[in-house]
Amino acid sequence: MREQLEALQKEAQADLSACGSLTALNELKVKYLGKKGPLTAALRGLSGLPAEERPRFGQAVNSVRARIESLLAQKEEEISRKELKERLLREKADITLPGRRPPRGRLHPVTLVMDRIKSIFVRMGFAVREGPEIENDYYNFELLNLPKDHPARDAQDTFYITGEYLLRTHTSPVQARVMRGNEPGAPIRMIAPGKVYRCDYDATHSPMFHQVEGLLVDRDVGLSDLKGTLELFIREMFGPETKVRLRPSYFPFTEPSAEVDISCVICGGQGCRVCKNSGWLEILGSGVVHPRVLEMSGYDSKKMSGFAFGMGVERIAMLVYGIDDLRLFFENDLRFIRQFEREAVL
Repeated sequence: MREQLEALQKEAQADLSACGSLTALNELKVKYLGKKGPLTAALRGLSGLPAEERPRFGQAVNSVRARIESLLAQKEEEISRKELKERLLREKADITLPGRRPPRGRLHPVTLVMDRIKSIFVRMGFAVREGPEIENDYYNFELLNLPKDHPARDAQDTFYITGEYLLRTHTSPVQARVMRGNEPGAPIRMIAPGKVYRCDYDATHSPMFHQVEGLLVDRDVGLSDLKGTLELFIREMFGPETKVRLRPSYFPFTEPSAEVDISCVICGGQGCRVCKNSGWLEILGSGVVHPRVLEMSGYDSKKMSGFAFGMGVERIAMLVYGIDDLRLFFENDLRFIRQFEREAVL
């Protein structure tokens, strides 16, 4: 029996030496150590031996099993190292290949126009201020002379989150926050760019769009200051030949109020389909800050005055680039975005 065990061990060593894969190694493991293997059979045959020989023979079988298990473990580690080395060589990157240049992105037309608007007003001394997009009713309406029963609220098409909180319908709450956060009577010269939300969607309206609103508060500020500021902005944005007119209008937070029109950028004021043959295009609303709005924010309306204005950035972008459908801005079509001039590396 001892000779058979020695022969079995030599046979296992020879098979393991010739083994070249983990699959073949698993087959050898089953062959020698499995339930139907010779070592298992030898242990089952212990019952047929004299009692005094069983311990010695059992010890010999277990010794051979331990040796074969050790050889299997060594061979498994050897094969695993070899296969890993081969795989690394096979998957090795060829660093001599030329690099792949990442694609260049382009800024969205709304971003381009927003940056341009901010740049013009910053050069005029306006600071850029921002605020939360989720506002409370007090800042979004009441501090702007829009109490809860005011009919102008019906035209806002507001997204309410709760009875008190809402998605802001304009960036005017930023102006209210700045006025209330300032030292009493301190001058203000600011613009508030950002996203706003209203329940509206068609070729010229979107439920989310961008606004830039401006506010200037100081001593002896009047309508002439507003007109001069807006004329400078419009001619910087649309060209020095652009004509400007102010039409009387109504906004709860300004008095007097005015809609601002420019000569049509398509036909030069001659009349076309875009301007409905009037020669004029409306681009923003404006006015002198209502005394009540100043007083609610802690300003003395007898000593201080100001003007405010607000514009839709998409509206300006449509005129600058000749875009006839607002929805193109939000379709994420790269063919549309790639048309515009300034590139940005993404």
